[in-house]
This record gives sequence, C-alpha cells and structure tokens, in this order.
Amino acid sequence: MNTTRNTTLEAWMSEHGYSSNSLADAVNMAVERLTGRLGGLDGSSVRAWKAGRVRWPKSATRRALEDLTGLPATALGFVPRGRTPSTPAAPQEDPDMKRRTLVGGIAAAAAAAAAPGTAAPRRIGMSDVDRLQRRFAEIIVSDHRHGGQLGIEQRAAALADEALNLQNAGSASQRVRSNLYASAAAFRSSAMWAAIDGRRYDDAKEHMREAQALAEMSGDQAIKFRIWSHAGTMYRHMGRPADAFAANDVARNLHITRRDPLFASLGLARQAAIHGAAQDRTGTRRAFDQAQDAMLRAAPDAYRPVWMLAFYDQAELDSLALSAYLSLGDYQTAEFHAHRCLSTLRPHMVRSQAITTTRLAHAQLAQGDADAATATAMKVPADAATQHARVSRMLQEFGAALRVTAPGSSTVQTWTEHAAAWRTPA
Repeated sequence: MNTTRNTTLEAWMSEHGYSSNSLADAVNMAVERLTGRLGGLDGSSVRAWKAGRVRWPKSATRRALEDLTGLPATALGFVPRGRTPSTPAAPQEDPDMKRRTLVGGIAAAAAAAAAPGTAAPRRIGMSDVDRLQRRFAEIIVSDHRHGGQLGIEQRAAALADEALNLQNAGSASQRVRSNLYASAAAFRSSAMWAAIDGRRYDDAKEHMREAQALAEMSGDQAIKFRIWSHAGTMYRHMGRPADAFAANDVARNLHITRRDPLFASLGLARQAAIHGAAQDRTGTRRAFDQAQDAMLRAAPDAYRPVWMLAFYDQAELDSLALSAYLSLGDYQTAEFHAHRCLSTLRPHMVRSQAITTTRLAHAQLAQGDADAATATAMKVPADAATQHARVSRMLQEFGAALRVTAPGSSTVQTWTEHAAAWRTPA
C-alpha cells in the first residue's frame, strides 16, 4: 500500500509541543469528554497517522482531534476515505467542514473590519504553562519543607488566580486552555492541602470547591485524583470517616487508578488510614496489603505529575500505616511502620519527618517506655514543634500523656524544660 507522510500533522505537533504519546493522551481525554469513555489510543496510533498508514481516523477520534486543535481534520492533513491527497474535496462530502470554514471566515472578516490595523492578540502557549509548572514545583518544595503555613496557602491561591487570568490574556489552543485550568486546579489543591495541614478546615473546604470546578474544566484525571484524595484526608482529620470514605472513593474510582497502579496504591493506602480512624482493623490490614501489592506492580519509570513523584513512595505508605495503627491502638505495629518510614524518608520531606517522629514518640509512650518516647520527641526540630499546627498539637498531647504515664518523674521535668526552650526567643 502506498502511503504519504502526514507532514501537516507533524508540523502542528512540533509547533504545539506534542510528542506521539502526549498527543495520544490528550486525544484520549478529549474522547472521554465527548463520549464519557476514555479513548484507546497510544503513541503507535499517532505514529501511524504521521506515517500516513491511517489517513482518516474514526469519527469519535476525528471529533476529539478537532475539539483539541480547533481545526478540521482535513486541515491537519487527514484525507477522507475514497480520496487521495491530491484529490480536491467535493464540498458536499464534508458539510461540517464547509460550515466551520464559512463561519470562521465570516468571523475573521468581521474582526478585521471592526479593528483595522490593530495588533494581533497575544498567543498563550505551552511556554506559559511550563512557567506555571515551575512555580508549582516551588510550592511543592515549600510544602514538604514547611507544611501547613498560611503563606504557602496564600501563594498557591494567588498562583491559581494567575493561571486563570492567563485564560483571558490572549488566544490559545484547547490543549493550552486545558493545561491552564489544570494548573489553576493544582495550585488550588496545594492551597487546600496547606489549609488542611494547618487545621484551617473552613478555608480548606473553600479551596476544595474551587479546585474541583477547575479540575472538571481541565479534564485532568491526575489533578482530580489529588483533590478528592486530599478531601478524604481532610475529613479523616476532622473525625468524619463516612465523608472521608466517600471522598476517597471518588479518587479511587477514577480511571487513572486502573491505568497506573501507583495511583491505585495511594488511594488504597489512604483508604486504609480511614479504616484505622473508623476502628476497622480487618479493613485496615486488607487495604494496606492491597496498597503494597499495587505499589510493587507500578512501573517505576512511568510518567507521573510532579506532586506524585515528590512524595508518594514506600516511606509515605508506611507513614499512613503508622497513622492507622496508632488510631487502632496497635502501638507495636505502629512503631514498626514508624521506624521503616524514617529509614527510607527522603531528605526533602522535612515536615513528614517531624510528623513521623512525633507519632513514633506516641507509639513508644503508649507501650510504657517514657524515657525512649521523650528522647524521640525531643528530636523534633523547634520550628516544626512551634510553627506546624499538626505537630504542635501532637506534641502537646504527648506532654499531657507523659505527665499521666510518669507523674513527678525526672523524665517529665526534662520534657517540660525542653518544651519551654522551644518557646523561648533565642
């Protein structure tokens, strides 16, 4: 069979920064928005288009391509069946294209007549999205180092607004607009998480509602997962396990968890933590076993968003297990997971180290070892102990439990003096 390369499609992909794999993913999501079911394309499908082996994709795929690019399929170099690339199109064969071309021409002419000699509007492109993504990475780093701070929440919310303002700053392709909405949703989800971590739950719920709306407009499955998974964690911290299960189930039922076992693993690990808060020992154990199995099946080199790569690994799974088993009162198992978490925790996870160390102290104290528990709690850095809302509260609870466990002891005196030093200006 004679084939002619689709150089028009290749040029469009190059101009807009698409690889074969990324275009396949984008078209799959566009198909899902049209039909309710994710498309089944992969990189080889797009390479077949470029090579000319497939000259006229199926109707749903063509429509998705047209929605994504803003161009008719023929303008992307595709050729309807029964014609060759050199055969001109008969107008009646593609009435939709004729209508779009006519309407587009009228609109362009009207715009030119209304504003003769004016400069063309700014073109918003993937370079603008990339700049926002770099700022997002900075927010992620700040969150893992400091966590829960109002300043992080405010910066993330401001960047969400910046991403939205770009929507009205000029023209853009559908792909760019979807990415801008996804960026805005990502920033809002970080503001939401900072508020959760700082125990500012009313603010967290406001960010959650905004993030959910933006994520729907973006069509980005990964950011939808992040937002609903955060919501499950928020309700768990608020002592509302039924709502936590419902929110986390939304995340776990997204198709990204079927496509990537690492997302499935995170959803299951957080589900296990909710089971722990709900005092369901069997559910906790089963969900963690499934989470561990899914993590082992996940391809380590698969593409994943920066927020996922930055935090979810074996250490985070053990951190969630530690939380669950503390809630269940299984302090020996909790201590095991605490030590395993701390042994593999990456250096940039400063906040997580403080939280895990504090929980380890609680597990040791609950087993009657006041001296070891106090020594562990004293390893928490002063800034985390005084500035991170969750850590501060857990350390206050630790001090109260220590005074009940070993009243009048030198260990209590040592802890009291140490805690006082945290709050004394240098």
